[in-house]
Order: sequence, then C-alpha cells, then structure tokens
Amino acid sequence: MDINLFDGLEDLGLGDMMDVSIFGDDGGKKVAELQEEAMLIDKSYECFVCSSDFKCKTVRSGKAKLLSTDTDLRQKYEGIEPLKYDIVACPECGFAAATRFFNPLSPGQVKLIREKISANYKKQEGEKSLIDFDEAIKRYKLALANTVVKKGPDSEKAYICLRAGWLCRSYAEEIASASVRDDEKYKSIKALEDEFLKGAYEGFVNSRNNEIFPICGMDKATVDYLVACLACRFGFYDVSAKVISTLLSSSSVPPRVKDRARDLKEELMHKVKS
Repeated sequence: MDINLFDGLEDLGLGDMMDVSIFGDDGGKKVAELQEEAMLIDKSYECFVCSSDFKCKTVRSGKAKLLSTDTDLRQKYEGIEPLKYDIVACPECGFAAATRFFNPLSPGQVKLIREKISANYKKQEGEKSLIDFDEAIKRYKLALANTVVKKGPDSEKAYICLRAGWLCRSYAEEIASASVRDDEKYKSIKALEDEFLKGAYEGFVNSRNNEIFPICGMDKATVDYLVACLACRFGFYDVSAKVISTLLSSSSVPPRVKDRARDLKEELMHKVKS
C-alpha cells in the first residue's frame, strides 16, 4: 500500500502537498548525470580551419550497453545517448563535422567555411562536462551547415540528418517519460525529427545513385534498406515496396538485412491496408 507522508494536510488547506516529492527529481537526475559523465572522456583535436587546439567529449569505448535497435537502425543504449557526443565542433571558428567526417579539408573548403561560417560565428566557451539534448541538436545543425557550405557529398548531409533525427527521437522519449510532460516541446522535437529524417531520405536517395559504395561506412544493401524504411515512414509506398522487393530477391544481400526487409514489408503492407 502506498502511503503519502503529507496525507491529512488537506485539512489544513495544504492539499496541494499531496503531489509534492520530498526530495524532488534532482536526486535521480544527478545520479543519471554522474553515470553519463563516467562514460565520457576528453579527446583532443586540432581544427582544420583555424588550427586551434580544443577538446570534445566522446564516449569511452565499450562503456555504452546496447539495449535495442529501431526499425530504421537507430540504436538505444543504457544510461547514455552517444549521439549527443558525435559532433566535433571547434569553439573558436565554428567548424563542425560528425566524428566520421572530421578530416582535413581542401584549401577551397577552408576558404568557404572561413567566409560563410567563421566570419559570422560567435566564439563559444570550452567543452562542458555534459552535453544536453538542445546543445547537441544545435551542434548537428552547425555540422550540417558546415557540410553544405563546404559542398560536401549528399551522403554526408544524409548521415548527419539521419543521426540528428535519431537524436530528436531520444529527446522526445525523454520528454515523454518526464514526471511533468512538456507537450509543446514534445511536438516541436517530433516535428524536427521528421524534418531531419526527410533530409536523410533525400540525401540517401541521391547518394545511392551518384556515389561509390561503401558510403558513410555502409554497404549498398544497408543504404537501400534505410531508403525503403524512410520511404515507408513518409508515405512513399511505391518506392519502399520496390526497394524491399529488390533486397529480398538479391542473392548478395546479407541475411540480417533480408530479415529486417521482411519485417519492413509487413509494416508496409499494414500501412497500405490502413
């Protein structure tokens, strides 16, 4: 039986105290933050645009425990969202890229970033002990802006959009699980998730036709599966059905991808019928 320690105070006009937590939510929040911080280390970088030395947080290898994988391959981990720490951003000049793409730039790209990003960028403070979701989303937007400015390939833009969309999903799940849910914030983040994933869809459609595989560390079968999955999500059922059919009929597609494609086919058929 649940016992409320404030039971009876309503007789004194303090009935509102029935819903008040004695120690608040800060205790659990601080424990979670300490657990997340223990999984992180500082990694040193040198900026390819302004040559500044800086540090960014990164997840310790092997520390994050995988819990599950969504239909569109987004992975959920226990105690941390690694996606928050996947953007390397120079606090001096504003150059930012996903960890996978933090590589030397051509002189032309450096010039473009200095002119279009650095010239207007407001210098930021040093790395924080933890990155919250809002800051992480801002970094993904900055990385996407840099990729567009430097005229990066469509696959790189799609990769950033995909992971930013996954990050928004994690954020929305956190909002939904809060003791007091912010519905407006939830709707805003879910809408942003859709916009990022639409960008991922467009970018991967373009890149699978114009770039050489593997792209973003993925083989053609994996990218095709993602295209089919995102097409299903946004109502492009003909596209999704065609790509799924190709995946299932190809002898070169790995069994794990075919298994996911079969599950996606069932989801697609359900959506078409409904």
